[in-house]
Amino acid sequence: MTTGKTNTKADVVVIGGGPAGMMAAGRAAECGRSVLLLEKNKTLGKKLLLTRGGRCNLANNIFDTRAMLDKYKNSNQFLFSAFSQFGVKDTLKFFNERGVATKEEAEGRVFPVSNKAQSVLDALVQYMKEGGVEIQAGAAVADISIDKLEKNIHIRLKDGTEIMAKSCIVATGGISRPETGSTGDGFKWLKKLGHKIVDNDFALVPIALKDEWAKKLSGLTLKNVKLTTFKNGHKYLTQKGKLIFTHFGISGPTVLNMSRDIGELIKYSKDREYSNGSEDVLELDLFPKLDHGALKQKLQALLVAESNKKLKNTLSQIIPSALVSAALEIAGINGETANHSVRSEERTKLVALMKNIPLHIEGLLGADKAIVSLGGAALEEVNFKTMQSRLIPNLYIVGDALNVNRPSGGYSLQLCWTTGFVAGNAAGGVLHFPAT
Repeated sequence: MTTGKTNTKADVVVIGGGPAGMMAAGRAAECGRSVLLLEKNKTLGKKLLLTRGGRCNLANNIFDTRAMLDKYKNSNQFLFSAFSQFGVKDTLKFFNERGVATKEEAEGRVFPVSNKAQSVLDALVQYMKEGGVEIQAGAAVADISIDKLEKNIHIRLKDGTEIMAKSCIVATGGISRPETGSTGDGFKWLKKLGHKIVDNDFALVPIALKDEWAKKLSGLTLKNVKLTTFKNGHKYLTQKGKLIFTHFGISGPTVLNMSRDIGELIKYSKDREYSNGSEDVLELDLFPKLDHGALKQKLQALLVAESNKKLKNTLSQIIPSALVSAALEIAGINGETANHSVRSEERTKLVALMKNIPLHIEGLLGADKAIVSLGGAALEEVNFKTMQSRLIPNLYIVGDALNVNRPSGGYSLQLCWTTGFVAGNAAGGVLHFPAT
């Protein structure tokens, strides 16, 4: 830990010991620069160790650069240059060569074979050690200033320590999971230096529901379902994929990838007084591949085949048993009824419900539950060939400190690997990724 009011000099100072910061520090050191990494926590990679439940979805297996950048929506035109220098292939090669074997899972998600984020962190720490990076943990930065005459960057720690750097890489992250240190400090410094900071909001955040029955299903996972957002009877957004019930509502990739749009819909309704007392509703389709007619035939065939069994026992063959009681309650049907006694209108009601289970939105959870945040440094003020600020010479901005929209599935960490490497390259004096 840093103590005392001393003066320190380094070619490159990296602020933030997360994935982008560690990659940037390692690469700049590999290029022969003296590198100092400052981390305000007592340990590195605190948020990294939490990703995907500690398993670390480190990338998504999309090798084509343009196809990859399509996932970043309005940011793709900015990111092309950076991803052309260090893309998914480079990420996998980087970790594989450092002993982190990887595997691909559903939807192209790449994980370490160890299923441990610690493996990824260990590889990054070793990378930095090999280059001679000086790591100062417990070093909280108070301010950044620019010597306009000498063009050096001055960093002041909260303990009074003064550090002078030829180059500085800001890798302080966003505002999600503030307990890990992501509290938006970097945005304050960048704004003070003249950078436009897009207001922060949360992306990839679980949704709280009003429905008490849903909260009783905590832990239930549904695959290959469809969610549709409705407001005042109007359909707004549809996503297919995996959904997870939690003690507060719903989460999972499908929910997370819809959350930003749902948040905007809620905000729009409040701002415009548009709701007219109506609720924001999601409809859950358990059988998106079947229309109502096909599902009714499927249910009818099952009821006929097991005519003497109770309805509740037969339903558990086509929907998760944990969901049966809730479905019957919502539909207002007695599950003790023998299958041969289930009326036609009850079958119709069950089919309609399985195709459109209503979920009433309470709201989005906050920073403590958000996987990533939106907002940050405006992209037009960053040169993505180098990640250098267009306003401040030798100041670089990387990772979640950038205003980049990205979905769930390894895309956030890939952004960190890419921008961190490119910034380290440039700060290290190498403008292009070396040929291999």
